[in-house]
Amino acid sequence: MGTRSGDIDMGAVAYIMDKEKIGTKSASILFNKHSGLLGITGISSDSREIRAAAEKGDERCLLAIKMFDYRIKKYIGAYAAAMGGVDILIFTGGIGENSATTRSGVCEGLEFLGIEIDPRINNGLMGKEQIISKEGSKVKVMVVPTNEELMIAIDTQSIVDENN
Repeated sequence: MGTRSGDIDMGAVAYIMDKEKIGTKSASILFNKHSGLLGITGISSDSREIRAAAEKGDERCLLAIKMFDYRIKKYIGAYAAAMGGVDILIFTGGIGENSATTRSGVCEGLEFLGIEIDPRINNGLMGKEQIISKEGSKVKVMVVPTNEELMIAIDTQSIVDENN
């Protein structure tokens, strides 16, 4: 997450609140506004800024990228176990659509699940619908652009129409 902590053990929350002598309001601000990528990097929650700093050797940004990819990979593994396998893996949203390095970092090591991306196709692909898995890969891997602003507008219009 950009500014939120993601999964966290409640024991850690209680420990931090006690150690820092903060109440629930301050803890909420800490875990929702000052954690995640921003908390790790100390620079930004924007993956573009983090990647730029990582390319210049910023250790905290390099760590944040590794952690980000690892967490996504961990969820893919968990869901693959819960569902008994994977048929398709879709990258979407800002980072999924626009970051070839995130897609390759996430998929690296998941070959045992049948997830194999073609680096030739993946590299340089931005904001375009495309299958990026290798020919013959057991799992289809795709990039699918979204239009989040349009979906928010459509949902908002639907709610307004229902209330009139």
